[in-house]
Amino acid sequence: MNGQGRDRAERRLAAILAADVAGYSRLIGADEEGTLNRLRAIRTEVIEPTIAGYRGRLVKTTGDGFLVEFASVVDAVRCAAEAQQAMASRNAGVAEAERIELRIGIHQGDIVVEDGDNLGDGVNVAARLEALAEPGGICVSARVQEDAAERLDVAFTDLGEQSLKNIARAIRVYRVGPHKASIPPTQAPLPLPAKPSIAVLPFQNMSGDPDQEVFADGMVEDITTALSKLRWFFVIARNSSFAYKGRAVDIKQVGRELGVRYVLEGSVRKGGNRLRITAQLVEAETGNHVWAERYDRDIGDIFTVQDEITERVVAAIEPELYAAEHIRSQRKPPESLDAWECIIRALAYVGQSTRAGGEEAEALCRRAIAIAPGYGQAHSLLAWVILRRIAPSQLDAVLPEATAEARTALRLDERDHLAHIVQGSVLFRTRRHEEAERSYRRALECNPNSALAHAALGYALAAQGKYEESIENANRALSLSPGNSLAEAQAAHVIVFARFGTREYLASDTAAREMLQRYPEYLPAYYVLIAASAMQGKVDAVAMALADVLRLQPELSLAWFHKNMPWDGEIGERLFQSWRAAGVPEE
Repeated sequence: MNGQGRDRAERRLAAILAADVAGYSRLIGADEEGTLNRLRAIRTEVIEPTIAGYRGRLVKTTGDGFLVEFASVVDAVRCAAEAQQAMASRNAGVAEAERIELRIGIHQGDIVVEDGDNLGDGVNVAARLEALAEPGGICVSARVQEDAAERLDVAFTDLGEQSLKNIARAIRVYRVGPHKASIPPTQAPLPLPAKPSIAVLPFQNMSGDPDQEVFADGMVEDITTALSKLRWFFVIARNSSFAYKGRAVDIKQVGRELGVRYVLEGSVRKGGNRLRITAQLVEAETGNHVWAERYDRDIGDIFTVQDEITERVVAAIEPELYAAEHIRSQRKPPESLDAWECIIRALAYVGQSTRAGGEEAEALCRRAIAIAPGYGQAHSLLAWVILRRIAPSQLDAVLPEATAEARTALRLDERDHLAHIVQGSVLFRTRRHEEAERSYRRALECNPNSALAHAALGYALAAQGKYEESIENANRALSLSPGNSLAEAQAAHVIVFARFGTREYLASDTAAREMLQRYPEYLPAYYVLIAASAMQGKVDAVAMALADVLRLQPELSLAWFHKNMPWDGEIGERLFQSWRAAGVPEE
């Protein structure tokens, strides 16, 4: 038995090429039969002839990949380069979402050949290198680069030492580029996308502890994924950003090479049972710091810490990016604003929670739609602004247009969390509170770190009498929204209302007054303040609050409340009785 095992197994040095199809699951999900047919044609017409031309041995194929053994490193790299060039030609003219693109990794090392299959460390490293490669790209180990660099007319870009999954030692990785003769002497900066763009660079492990390398990489990957859910921003893919791992970088150069306006960088340091994580957001063109923060945590459950820091970083970055973009837009004359710049200015006006700010925001949203009719976020924000029009607007006068804009936003981008928030707000204003709750929860599925979605969900829960859960969501929104005045105002009002719902009238009164110090024209806070003061028998306070409201909204009456307020049931009846007791006019 043992003798037979030795006869079947053979150990030797070889160059191993591992390849797979980028986005295979997505392609199969979109068109299973068509994708499989195209893959079979590619193997027959491209892969197998190219492998044979460079004396390779096709060891095995999987659903979306294959493994090849070569006696020569040079042959392996030449085969990979020729295959990728052939694939690029086949993809010319094919829509990006439908392209079949290979990722290839090559390593030279010991392999064990047993029953026709290749096993061992050399195979594992090649597979991990393939996972680092970009679609259409090739990554190789330092061993391959050393043997092939002087014998091939291709460029190798040093990506630094990489910690590969389930590989004990760090591996220096190189990206195989174009022919040296085709590389321009200087790289022209990539054009910036229309939306603000950001790259999350690998965080530095300052501890020298390999375990923290994994933690840092995982956190960067989670931050990148979470940021990609913010439909307002363009986020550079992880593979492109991780090309800078282990390298001293110039932020301005990174911005030019990746075509991004902002770069997030950071570090991780371990001391005993404590972790210190720093993060800073930098404007690439100027090198100016937009935001920076430090987080000190007990290690405890490392995954819980990773999730918490990811959440806090993403929640902090979003309003800082808005603010930075608003400042940038202020440098341009109004007549030269593009659609995004109109929306970023509109967001600033909405955050003021004033009648004048609402009017300015609405005008900017309409202008953005005129510039770019297919801009989903512009339709979302317009619907939001219309619904928030400060009286004298009647709900039935604004609801049809707000509903139409919300539907347009969802049709244009079903994954935009703001579109779902706006849809929920339409339902909420028409007293369909359970349906509104479902829309707000869908918004959180699209963007779990949305402070505004948590605040909006608080409204729907409070309307159904779920006051404690409502307050939990409001506090969650406040913890996620430093610097986000729009979400902060919504969350603060949820607490004002929910405390009234639990009959804590003094707490509701106090919270409303604190809120109005920051947002003196936020009428819904006045409405609850009047009711809470009336329930406490504070005659003078009621009279003062009512006078302030009538100054801002002269047409206020019980009839207006009955027609336009979204509250019903027991809480709605209690509010209505309080307003009547406070002396709100009948008509």
